[in-house]
Amino acid sequence: MFTYYNNVREVLEMNVYTTEKIRNVVLLGHSGCGKTSLVEAMAYLAGQTTRMGTVADGSTISDFDKEEIKRQFSIHTSVVPIEWDNVKINILDTPGFFDFVGEVEEAVSAADAAIIVVSGKAGIQTGTKRAWEICEKYKLPRMIFVTDMDIDNASFKDVVLKLQELYGKKIAPFHLPIRENEKFVGYVNVIQQRAKRWNESGGVDKFDVPEYSKENLGICREALVEAVAETSEEFMDRYFGGEEFSDDEIRAALRANVLEGSIVPVLMGSNILARGMYTLMADIVKYLPSPEKRSCTGINTKTNEVYNADYDFAKSKSAYVFKSIVDPYIGKYSLIKVNSGVLKTDDVLYNYHRDCDEKIGKLYVMRGSKVEEVKELHAGDIGALAKLTKTLTTDSLSTRNMPVTYLRTSISKPYVAMRYKAKKKGDEDKISQSLQKLLMEDLTLNSVNDSENGQTVLYGIGDMQLEVVASELLEKYKVEIELMRPKVAFKETIRKKSDVEYKYKKQSGGHGQYGHVKMTFEPSGDMDTPYVFEQTVVGGAVPKNFFPAVEKGIAESVKKGPLAAYPVTGIKAVLYDGSYHPVDSSEMAFKVATQQAFKKGIMEAKPVLLEPIATLKVVVPEGYTGDVMGELNKRRARVMGMNPTDNGYQEIVADIPYLELYGYNATLRSMTSGSGTFSYEFARYEQAPDDVAAKQIEERASKLVEVEE
Repeated sequence: MFTYYNNVREVLEMNVYTTEKIRNVVLLGHSGCGKTSLVEAMAYLAGQTTRMGTVADGSTISDFDKEEIKRQFSIHTSVVPIEWDNVKINILDTPGFFDFVGEVEEAVSAADAAIIVVSGKAGIQTGTKRAWEICEKYKLPRMIFVTDMDIDNASFKDVVLKLQELYGKKIAPFHLPIRENEKFVGYVNVIQQRAKRWNESGGVDKFDVPEYSKENLGICREALVEAVAETSEEFMDRYFGGEEFSDDEIRAALRANVLEGSIVPVLMGSNILARGMYTLMADIVKYLPSPEKRSCTGINTKTNEVYNADYDFAKSKSAYVFKSIVDPYIGKYSLIKVNSGVLKTDDVLYNYHRDCDEKIGKLYVMRGSKVEEVKELHAGDIGALAKLTKTLTTDSLSTRNMPVTYLRTSISKPYVAMRYKAKKKGDEDKISQSLQKLLMEDLTLNSVNDSENGQTVLYGIGDMQLEVVASELLEKYKVEIELMRPKVAFKETIRKKSDVEYKYKKQSGGHGQYGHVKMTFEPSGDMDTPYVFEQTVVGGAVPKNFFPAVEKGIAESVKKGPLAAYPVTGIKAVLYDGSYHPVDSSEMAFKVATQQAFKKGIMEAKPVLLEPIATLKVVVPEGYTGDVMGELNKRRARVMGMNPTDNGYQEIVADIPYLELYGYNATLRSMTSGSGTFSYEFARYEQAPDDVAAKQIEERASKLVEVEE
């Protein structure tokens, strides 16, 4: 994960930037829209690299992990600081695949603004809309950058029109493309009303706006001026009076509008040709806010009062850990955003959540895979701390005198499950330790030891994410796991009453074994409790000192029932009679007699299989509801209702057997072009249909033999 030269990590020195000279910008968008190659072009233009890397060659700054290079898409968020016009732009390059949404959520928590990247060829995609929704949720000022403008069938106009259809008048193109002989050669600046053409040296030559661009320029310019007019009564009066606004007045008004989200600039360019990045970086500096323009509040844990950090360098030191990187060779890096004060080398910070001090040693900033030392980090900046012993992602760091805690980032909960086991015996402990490191990096992963079903289950956001985990375990930690369909926790119960007896008698020289029980088994009515045991023995037919052995026999028997070796629940067992031998009777004999009576009694009391039922909530755009409900019916689900949610989405609520949840994630995404999401929670157990029960009993026959043995 880090750059090595002769086994020595490359550590560079970076300049220190004050709060007003910092921009924290997250790149969001659909997978494959060009976020990573955009970072590459920006870094190249800023003089930070001598040549542009490509995703295809695996040579980009931000996609440096072996898995990313192999798969040719981003898996982790990476930070790339770009120095431009004496300003440090911290670019957070995020994955586009929804499986890695946790990386996006962490990055957004550290950003002060966003650039939504859209391919001019592919147009508006599910990831574009999801990016917009994230910006709305976190109230992030944003720009839209349209890539792929060098491709013949790319259409800037179509993208803008679709954006305006979705989000209204706030969509404001700042530039219009100029094509000559089907080649992307320049652009019209809408604010300046001037055309510019790229020249051989990488600069631009000014020229007259082409005739074919004048109509669109007029429309875009009018929209900008109208937006400016709405910022004050004075401007509105001047607008209706037919006065022109100066370029500086337009820019000042736009800056305020972009900050509050009432204007979203649309820019465009070509990542491959590194065109459009100059204006993009200039506009990031001009229009997107520095941290000092954003609010940031925590809680002073001494006084329980609100602490207005607000990225003020003069206040007490505090920081928020928004992401962790765990490397098998050099340990852990905690990525932080400084929320107040100025962090310096060898500062000691207090972690309120873990009640411990952390000596931070050296300060670093990340540049993709490289770490660069920095003397201090000012409020609002993003940096990295090495080898913090107890601090985890979403923890807060501050001073003991002013202990501050910040609201933890809300990370998506995983619902896609796969059972896993070691391919090589003896690797179990190593796999467990390695997985813990991956779980520390990715909060959307969860490993659960399901002892009831004898399995370990890995939960994630999607199947691809779990495949990547298996691949990373092999690549980074040299351990191999096999992913399989998880077992479903069926249970057994009874529907009738049975009356049985069993006599266990064994003679093999010396003392024999003798235990004799007469018992009834019936439904207890309490499906949450495996069994209820009672005894109504009279006359000492079974002595009291053997009652615990009888109950122990039941307690062991309910772990694996006689129908399909699943746990038994909801039974009432009554010992009402039996007999004993003054010499040969023992606790073991009565336990064995009870276990055999249990098998016989359950099988005579109309045993049935119970399957777990989940309450499922599926959120999809309204147009997909019919297809989704049809698919749910195929999975034996019962649709309970529909509730409208935000942005034209519908929430479908259904009861569904756990058995039918396997593979649902892939089906839902395919059916809704990736726009559908789901969640579920356990509801209850229900009797399984005969065909499902018969299949389970057949599949579990070998387990019954094991129980017999």
